[in-house]
Amino acid sequence: MLSEETLARIEAHKAKYPNSRSALLPALWEAQEASGGYLSREAMVDVAHAMGLTPADVISVASFYSMYNKAPVGKYLIEVCTNISCSLMGGEGLAHHLEEYLGVHPGEVTSDGLFTLKHVECMAACGGAPAIQVNGLYFENMDAAKVDRLIDDLRAGKELRQPLRGEPDGPLVWPVATKA
Repeated sequence: MLSEETLARIEAHKAKYPNSRSALLPALWEAQEASGGYLSREAMVDVAHAMGLTPADVISVASFYSMYNKAPVGKYLIEVCTNISCSLMGGEGLAHHLEEYLGVHPGEVTSDGLFTLKHVECMAACGGAPAIQVNGLYFENMDAAKVDRLIDDLRAGKELRQPLRGEPDGPLVWPVATKA
């Protein structure tokens, strides 16, 4: 069941639009965040009630977009772009490498609860293909060695941060920093 705070945020989104149905995507984001990173069936029904929609309306929208998780995810959600530009630059191979390195198939959570792997369509990062996202942060020009180091650093407890454009070593500057 969604909290009163989450329902209030959904109401605030609805107030921004002449047709409250237009707030469905941000309402689903709110529910996903409040539900531990995924949309349970119960959360989607709660969103439907809050939005004045049928559960089928909400579930169909949540199922259409890859940004909504319909099952629990690990602490780090790794999304690998497998669309044409990234695939041509090695994205498919990177996705298969990650499956082997993590020991999971897409949609599964590693046994330590840290990682979930997901193949996604275009991330709009074609100029830096192949690209991945980790918890919504973009990492471009990735290869097996870079992604292995990223995973190893996260397993070691290092903190995730967005890489900065123009850093001297580009993709070799790692998007992690030790916790203070």
